[in-house]
Amino acid sequence: MPEPRITFEDGDLYERTMGAWSQLAGEVFLEWLAPAPGLRWLDVGCGNGAFTETLMRHCAPAEVQGIDPSEGQLTYACSRPGTRGAVFQRGDAMALPFEADRFDAAVMALVVFFVPEPSAGVAEMVRVVRPGGLVAAYAWDMLGDGFPFEPIYQVLRAQGFTPPLPPRADVSRPEPLRALWKNAGLMAVETREIIVQRRFESFDAFWQATRVAATVRTIMETMTAEQATQLEAGVRARLPADGAGRVVHVVRAYAIKGRVTA
Repeated sequence: MPEPRITFEDGDLYERTMGAWSQLAGEVFLEWLAPAPGLRWLDVGCGNGAFTETLMRHCAPAEVQGIDPSEGQLTYACSRPGTRGAVFQRGDAMALPFEADRFDAAVMALVVFFVPEPSAGVAEMVRVVRPGGLVAAYAWDMLGDGFPFEPIYQVLRAQGFTPPLPPRADVSRPEPLRALWKNAGLMAVETREIIVQRRFESFDAFWQATRVAATVRTIMETMTAEQATQLEAGVRARLPADGAGRVVHVVRAYAIKGRVTA
């Protein structure tokens, strides 16, 4: 059986499974960037607009452009009340449809490990950001157990299944990220760890919000009833509830920022 691939075509499904995680990590990321108001921003791989909305809420931008290859995700992004005023279009992170020096800041939120050639994606951000401008990203720690679905993936692996990883999961760690930014000629490069958590009112609330994710659902559809029961029990054991039945799940991402050489 071929391994499932990670794809994002359904903006509503992404919102239900990953939207809150994206915004929690995005808020910490933007606080760390501490950008001035009134900047022209490019959100590369904007998806369903979860981070775009966070950006517009916290940064008082003069302009926000978002690009993504998925029409379904872009349709959802346009429907968000909090993205009103942003401009969204279909585009390729490795061939951005903008002229040089067009923006003050370009960001990739949970995207860099999906770019087939990350170095080309970073180079494109550098090209379209003015000298002195900001180029930044954050990514789930895919190889260090930081991904929000990791408790499920751990049990799936123990059962002999292979949960999918982004095609360039290797660039989700600090040193590969730093190498990308340095090789692109960016200056004042810094990285940081982002730790965020969500509290679910019960394990069932976590399970219902997560098991519908396409990568998990695709594998579960191949399972026997016994295997599915074992999966749920194994995940439950990894996320013990407190005395009130609530589950707190802690995840990790890494962020990076740098400045375009003047």
